[in-house]
Amino acid sequence: MDTLGGLLDAPRARGAFALRAVMASPWSLRILAESPLTLIAGVAGEAWVIPDAGEPVRVGPGDIAVTRGPDHYNVADSPSTAPRFVIHPGQDCRDPEGNSVREKMTHGVRTWGNDAHGSTVFVVGAYEHLSDISHRLLRALPPLLTVSRADWESPLVPLLCEEVVKDEPGQAAVLDRLLDLLLTAVLKAWFAQQDSDRPEWWRFQRDSIVERALRLMHDHPARSWTLDTLAAETGTSRGSLARRFRDMVGEPPMSFLKNWRMAMAADLLCQPGETVGTVSEKVGYGTPYAFSAAFKRVRGLSPREHRRTAFAADGAPTKC
Repeated sequence: MDTLGGLLDAPRARGAFALRAVMASPWSLRILAESPLTLIAGVAGEAWVIPDAGEPVRVGPGDIAVTRGPDHYNVADSPSTAPRFVIHPGQDCRDPEGNSVREKMTHGVRTWGNDAHGSTVFVVGAYEHLSDISHRLLRALPPLLTVSRADWESPLVPLLCEEVVKDEPGQAAVLDRLLDLLLTAVLKAWFAQQDSDRPEWWRFQRDSIVERALRLMHDHPARSWTLDTLAAETGTSRGSLARRFRDMVGEPPMSFLKNWRMAMAADLLCQPGETVGTVSEKVGYGTPYAFSAAFKRVRGLSPREHRRTAFAADGAPTKC
């Protein structure tokens, strides 16, 4: 796995929020949902994303905007249009007086808006759970980023637009995976376009020693890595590796390894058939007890509590 691929391998949507929005001017949505990541894909017409701090950005057909929670923002037909609806946490939509408009603005399967025949159409996909996105990826992203159709075009946008309105068995899982694919492709394109504004960690791709160390930890998380063994595998000294790694990635190698293992573990714990014991082996801990203690230190809850929380959020049985 290459280092950028390791970073972008993190999104794992579980019951993500997805809908097709159809709007007629004038319209404006105040977004207070605070979803960890939200993707807005333009299909027809024009929308503007207006962050509370920063410049408005236009989203036309084929353009993509990605917002990072918990920042608030507006999505509107114009930067000057005052909010007509407010999206609260849990994607609860209300008018400014607090009245629910869910039924009034629903126009079919995952289709929503102020006019079923509106000229502006966009698709929204939101990751609702922090555990679905690695904290390292979130730290690498700005509050708002965009990718223009002029710079990048993908068949995933029309495919997601087509699939989001289907009501078929297993459709939620299909939408989760499509959202993961689209987000990964968008972020890959965005990172490739960056130059002076690239986040600090991007520079490690120019350092073969650091990239080798990252690849080793990505591909073999269960190995009993130490700073000495990593230095030996990368052909450098312990001190040189520690210094270069911290300069490029922003944290020491062993801290990165611990966080990487816990991110993998959080994902594995949500998979059918996995137990605390099997996951502890896969991420390099000798006993389930040692793994559980480390997981709780890093994530703030035990592996079993994490499983129960994740299953409950998905509407699955909470016994584990």
